[in-house]
Amino acid sequence: MRGRRALGRRFGCLWAAYAVSSYGSGLGFGAFPLIAVLVLHCGPAQVAALSSAGRAVGALVALPLGPWVEFRRKRPVMVAMDLTRFAALATVPVAFALGRLGFAQLLLVSVVTAAADIAFRAACGAYLKALVPAEDLLVANSRFESTMWTSTTVGPPLGGAAIGLLGPMATVVADAVSYLLSALGVRAVGGTEAPPARTGAPRLRAGDLLEGWRHILAHPVLRPLFLNAVVVNGLIMASEPLLAVLLLGRLGFAPWQYGLVFAAPCVGGLIGSRLARPLAARFGRHRVMLTAGVLRACWPVGLALVRPGAPGIVLVVAVQLGLVTCCGLFNPLLATYRLDRTAPGLVARTLSAWSVGSSAAIAALTALWGLLAAVTGPRTAIAAAGVLLLATPLLLPRRGDAPRGGPAGAGVPEAAGRV
Repeated sequence: MRGRRALGRRFGCLWAAYAVSSYGSGLGFGAFPLIAVLVLHCGPAQVAALSSAGRAVGALVALPLGPWVEFRRKRPVMVAMDLTRFAALATVPVAFALGRLGFAQLLLVSVVTAAADIAFRAACGAYLKALVPAEDLLVANSRFESTMWTSTTVGPPLGGAAIGLLGPMATVVADAVSYLLSALGVRAVGGTEAPPARTGAPRLRAGDLLEGWRHILAHPVLRPLFLNAVVVNGLIMASEPLLAVLLLGRLGFAPWQYGLVFAAPCVGGLIGSRLARPLAARFGRHRVMLTAGVLRACWPVGLALVRPGAPGIVLVVAVQLGLVTCCGLFNPLLATYRLDRTAPGLVARTLSAWSVGSSAAIAALTALWGLLAAVTGPRTAIAAAGVLLLATPLLLPRRGDAPRGGPAGAGVPEAAGRV
């Protein structure tokens, strides 16, 4: 059996920075929906609007960020985005302490953090491809994915306990501080970074905004993968605020129970991410990715059957366990495949375009499902999303192709939605 592969001190610092921000996000999982429901007493439509508007406007703001990131050194961009997220989140507990917190501020903070997330992921994906040798990039990506799922396993129960003991702002403070620590970790990576092409260009060209989209939409396999990811992520995330309203409001789940039903199944994500490399080596990356992509669409419809008490907890845990295991297996392979097919000078624009498209779709579907829930109820809307997800495997490409974008690459797992 092979020993653990060492990827060097610089990757260790980057991984540590990612881990601390990931654990902060785990503690703050669902913080804004919780604040909206428990502090501001918002209904399903407002909770859905909080998620959808933040993502939609954040994606719009982030449109020019892909080219902007592409032609700048990536490490300073990552530090700047970490500090931006820290500053934005820090305003929430300050406003709460002063008695001035309102729904509009939560919306604005959601917009800023969503845009910063997109820019950070674009910079980090491009930086990782340059930092880690080609043969080790799938290993690096699996470690990021494992860390994300581990933090999601540990963070929400601790966050729920912190909310019960210290109040609703405790996890927001922890999340904000984690971005500050992440910025310090990224700075500690050190080393030199080759200057990108067109450093110091006087203005952004219109073609730069579209180049990432052209690459995705013109590629025979990236295009269906993108469409599948957009629809799957959008439908899963559209159900999240409705599930919060259903569990915390109508079914009377305590905050710690809400955290538990999402945290415990994340062990499956850790298992899936650890299996990605050996399964791909044995059966082929495309076959494993296709199988996991099909299986991950089969679980969410079960959430419509949730009931109060222990049976409801068991059901949500079982559904989420199946879903995140498949996602934990699928995500590193998708990220690797995406950068396999992307030239080094196009990585940031491609990742940014992918994130903008995904965020826009999540925003639109979240808003639509919020309206649907207002008319039919959260349970019916969750069931509708689950039924539609059953058709999404039809969007997956049946065949792969040979790498065209240079050495095999890997990306950084999606945050926030986590799937």
